[in-house]
Amino acid sequence: MKGLQGVSELEQVGTAPPGPKKQTDWVAEAKGIFWLILAVLGFHSFVAKPFYIPSESMMPGLLVGDRLVVTKYPYGWSFVSPTFHLLPYMEGRVFGRLPERGDVVIASPPGARQDYIKRVIGLPGDRLEMRNGTVLINGVPLKRTLPAPKLLPVDENAPCSDMQFPGRLVTGPDAKPYCELPIVRETLPNGRSYDTIELGASRADDYPPTTIPANHVFLMGDNRDRSADSRVDLIEGGLGGPVPWENIGGRAEFITFSLDGTADWFNPLSWIGALRSGRAGTSLHPREAGE
Repeated sequence: MKGLQGVSELEQVGTAPPGPKKQTDWVAEAKGIFWLILAVLGFHSFVAKPFYIPSESMMPGLLVGDRLVVTKYPYGWSFVSPTFHLLPYMEGRVFGRLPERGDVVIASPPGARQDYIKRVIGLPGDRLEMRNGTVLINGVPLKRTLPAPKLLPVDENAPCSDMQFPGRLVTGPDAKPYCELPIVRETLPNGRSYDTIELGASRADDYPPTTIPANHVFLMGDNRDRSADSRVDLIEGGLGGPVPWENIGGRAEFITFSLDGTADWFNPLSWIGALRSGRAGTSLHPREAGE
């Protein structure tokens, strides 16, 4: 009995009652979340951020549903650099430099807070005009060539409607629907080139001669007849002429992935099937001379 009592005492020593349960430090948790959000916003504001394509204005290179990376540092930083456009207008840029001709950039219309994505065509000091759809810089027409029409697969985000692309819906060799788009390849004075869509005569095909002021750029969409850009007044949803460099938010770099519009956000299994093939990793820089 004495031995058994000894064992019982040892067991009691080895099974001491647990201490009080540790309470969650909600203040520390909140601080951690705050610093995490601040770090993400800082990265998006000063380094790079994701961007979504909501319209057809930069077709054929960019489609509705494309997701891409926009870097913030190539031109320095301005009042539109933060992720949320909350700062008032401030003149100038920190470590600023002008974009190059042909760069695809994010810009905000003067006096507005939304982001547009367009291509840089004209630089300060240029005298730019358009005649019958041809861009002239300092009196010299841009070189234009006519590659074969481009066949873009039709999906929910690119339906090839008669309103946007009348008469362009065709059936491909694989019996699937495609949008057959007439392409004009433009080459800028610095030798960089890119493809545009030319649908025929439109009121945006002519723009009066305009000298671009200092620290301004002239921006245009690649889908020339379906783009509200520097040719279009602010009241009509355009950029209202040359855009101040302070309103440039960053440079588009490459496509990360693209969705065809069939994804159900409440059904993750549908996301994979909605991915467009062949678009991830596509560079958004124009072709350089000789490419």
